Formats: sequence, C-alpha cells, structure tokens
Amino acid sequence: MTKKVLSFALGFILTLGLFAQKPQRIAYIDMEYILEHIPDYQNAVNQLNQKAEKWKLNLDQLQKEIDQMQLNLSNEKALLTKDLIDERELDISLKVDDLRKQQTKYFGTDGDFFILRQQLTKPVQDQVFNAIQEIATNRQYDFVLDKSSDLIMLYSNDKYDISDMIVKSITRTEKQKEMKEKIDVKDPFDEKELTEEQIKRQEENEQKKAEQVTKKEEMLNKVEQQKADRAKLREEQIKASEEAKLKKLQEKEEAQKKLEEKKAAEKKAREDKQQNEIK
Repeated sequence: MTKKVLSFALGFILTLGLFAQKPQRIAYIDMEYILEHIPDYQNAVNQLNQKAEKWKLNLDQLQKEIDQMQLNLSNEKALLTKDLIDERELDISLKVDDLRKQQTKYFGTDGDFFILRQQLTKPVQDQVFNAIQEIATNRQYDFVLDKSSDLIMLYSNDKYDISDMIVKSITRTEKQKEMKEKIDVKDPFDEKELTEEQIKRQEENEQKKAEQVTKKEEMLNKVEQQKADRAKLREEQIKASEEAKLKKLQEKEEAQKKLEEKKAAEKKAREDKQQNEIK
C-alpha cells in the first residue's frame, strides 16, 4: 500500500512539473464526509446492516444447534451403540455443511451481502461521482483528490475542500427531481395534454420502476431457488442416511440370523453325538 501511495505521489508531482507553465487548479473532497451527509446513502447502509444482522442471527442459531447436538452426543456417547453414534455424527456433519453453505451464501465473495450492497449503494455513489465531475468541469479544476483515500495529505487548506459543495449539489438535484416528478403527475380529470418532455420523463420514471420491480423479483426468485436447492439436498442427505441405517440394520439382522443358525447346528450336532454314544 505504501508503494502505491508513493508511486501516486511521484506521478502527481511529475504531472505538476509537466504542466508548470500554467497554474493548476486543485480541489479535494472527503468521500466519507459526503456519504455521511447523503440521506439516501445512509438509508441504504441501514437497510444493508439490518439484512446482515438478520443473516447473522440465522447463522448464530445454526451454530447453537450444532453446539447443542455435539454436547448431547458427548454426554450420551457412553450409553449409545456404535450405529447410533454414527447416526448422530452424520447429523452433526450435515448441519455443519449447511452452516458453511449459508455463510458462503450470505457473506461469500459473490454472496447476497455483496449483491445487495451493490444494488443499494451504487446509485448513490454514481450520483456523487457525477456531481464531482460536473463541479470540476464548471469550475475548471485540474485535479480533485479524495482526502479519505490512501493518498497521504500532509496538509490541506479548507478553502479547497468542495465536499459541502458536492453534498449541496446532490441535495439540490434530488429536490429538483422530486419537484419535477410532482409536476409530471397527470391529473386524470385534467384534459390538458402533457408536453413531449413530460411524457418522456413519465415514460422514463415508469421504466425505472419496472426495472426495479424486475430486479426485486429476480432476487426473490434467486433466494427461493436457493432455498429449494438446499431443501432438496437435505432430503437427499436424509434419504441416504436412512438407506445407510437400513442397510446396517439388514446386515445386523443377517449376521444375527447366521449366528442363530450356527448355534442351532452346533446344538443339533451335540445332540446327535449324545444319541450315538447312548446307542
């Protein structure tokens, strides 16, 4: 990380040297400060945290069930047969596998947490970058640095900080958007026709809503499919376990039957021998 910072700083200094013939306009922002002051971003973070907390509770519950199963087996092991011990250990193993799969599903590299974070925060981040680009273009800044990034800023003058300007720009844009949406709502009893621009905006809003609904449905379908897959896997595992237990029981019964037949044959042989001795 230090090498990256030094490389960036060296490149930045060289760039300033190349353009030293004209004054450079530089500004900086604090991305963390900006995001903290955007309500939409905070709402997205809150939604994400609530979902993550719910998933964590599910994982904690699974872990408690595993701990209890292991404790019960440890306490009762001395009283159980080998077949029952094997059955209990298999159940615990299946439960542990289920916990690992849930952890990967929720918090894996491509898990639900990552997907949901992208869906919730990316639109706000795009707004921030668009606002930065617009202000930098309008005010003819040559560079806009991020104070909260890995770049080491040993000193920064507050008058070059445009973070509040970014927040105000986004807030103003959101208010204008809300006002336009209110204007674009057509009264069903109003006989006046909408302008082409209003119709276009209305169609765009409807398209965005339809896309949001589609994304939500796709996510729900994905979750339901994953639940169905887990349920199917669990059924297959239970079926395999039952078949294994049945096979062991059959083998035990066959072994018991052979033992009884062997004892009966030995008994008959002794009786025949005794009768022969009497004769």
